[in-house]
Amino acid sequence: MQAEIIVRRLKVYARHGVLPQEQEVGANFYVTLSALSEVSDDALLNDRLEGTVDYGALVALIEDEMHRPSALLEHAAMRIASAVLHKFSAVLRVSVLLEKENPPLGVQLEGIGVKITLKR
Repeated sequence: MQAEIIVRRLKVYARHGVLPQEQEVGANFYVTLSALSEVSDDALLNDRLEGTVDYGALVALIEDEMHRPSALLEHAAMRIASAVLHKFSAVLRVSVLLEKENPPLGVQLEGIGVKITLKR
């Protein structure tokens, strides 16, 4: 059976951006991740973690990737998506929405983001 695992708006303080100030000062980022995964009967019927993706390990992977600075949101989102497919063999498809709070664009907006989707 398949299940969609969702991490919704994980808040991470990180140093992504094209401008030197963005990488020096940092900002709040939000990561929403959706992973379509194979889930075994062991997880569904016997309540065993081994049959599904460990959410804690998934969140730790996102945090690790977010703490590696990138100039572009696209690059950071691609790294997260690629790392999920590499680490979790049960994941068939992953989508990563990466949003930056209050980007330095000289206009008032809540944030800006990119979404990357990869399939196995």
